[in-house]
Amino acid sequence: MIEVELRALEIFGRHGVTEAERQRGQTFLYDVKLEVSDAALSDRLEDAVDYVTVAECVREVSDARPFALLEALAGAVADEIVARFSGVAGVRVRVRKRDVAPAGLAVGWTAATVVRRT
Repeated sequence: MIEVELRALEIFGRHGVTEAERQRGQTFLYDVKLEVSDAALSDRLEDAVDYVTVAECVREVSDARPFALLEALAGAVADEIVARFSGVAGVRVRVRKRDVAPAGLAVGWTAATVVRRT
């Protein structure tokens, strides 16, 4: 099994619990880890899962509709990757956002992670 990763993929989205969050929008960071077969060892793109296409898939899911919760957004991305890419045996999607300041506390970011196996 091979692991392929996309780290800190930045995609602007209009997600959030509050209307103000959705109106303003913000950049979300996606970390995607794919488990793929050894077929990619052939060194041929057609035998691999193209991570550029995976990144485009993440953007399409984000752009399709607003999500209130990071958990739902991460789940939708993971489900679409598994559905769309036959060479993926498993996927781990973490979605992070920076603009979080609960009760005046400093938080670098908050995140939700979803794992799917086929």
